[in-house]
Amino acid sequence: MQKKRGRRVLKVIVWGLVAVLVLGIGGTVAWSQIGVMPAERAPLASVKENPAIQVEDAEQGIVLTPADGTSDRGLVFVPGAKVDPWAYAPILQSLAEEGVTVVITRPWLNLAFFDLRGLDAFTSAAPGIDDWAVGGHSLGGVRACQLAADAEALVLFGSYCANDVSDSGLAVLSLSGTEDGLSTPEKVDAARDLLPDDARMVAIDGASHASFGDYGPQSGDGEPTITSDEMHALVAEILGPFMAELAPR
Repeated sequence: MQKKRGRRVLKVIVWGLVAVLVLGIGGTVAWSQIGVMPAERAPLASVKENPAIQVEDAEQGIVLTPADGTSDRGLVFVPGAKVDPWAYAPILQSLAEEGVTVVITRPWLNLAFFDLRGLDAFTSAAPGIDDWAVGGHSLGGVRACQLAADAEALVLFGSYCANDVSDSGLAVLSLSGTEDGLSTPEKVDAARDLLPDDARMVAIDGASHASFGDYGPQSGDGEPTITSDEMHALVAEILGPFMAELAPR
């Protein structure tokens, strides 16, 4: 009798743990789908109507390439948490205009930390390219730092590394915003020692956290004093030459 009672108790405990696990997974999945910030229509339309580039909705992600198909460098870009990947196409389209292939990933569950794929899962979108940079916005930038060992350069938008890449030899460009209320200037500065000494650190005057994508205001962010068009032009002016320095092998 006592053994049967013990088995019943054990079954109750096991099924209780299974129920907690299922509810936890279900809750995480549901949470990841709630509050996703969509790409703004007008900036996205400018990308899809741009005759200088090709836009492909591919298995690896959103792929932007020069219209003539000529490209010898690439950038894999990881979106911020719960941000529609299409929201980064407007600010990155200038790279494709200049000959860089851009692959904007679609993180699992809209969160880069849950996406355990390696860099090659995305660079496979353009197998003819050997020279790749990896970058990301916000938490996507944190994930990009983890993938940077397989790249030649690292690009951070309103982000910073949680792992140490200071001795990696990577070319690093960090773009931050003076009005960023999430990846604040203080947080970016506190993580500066995790980057190489020669990392290029650029604080864009008037830029907020959401200035690095076209998805509208974000809770907890600062108030930008730079327009979307000004932001696009300034990022193009800085990022284009940085990517051009990636000499093809």
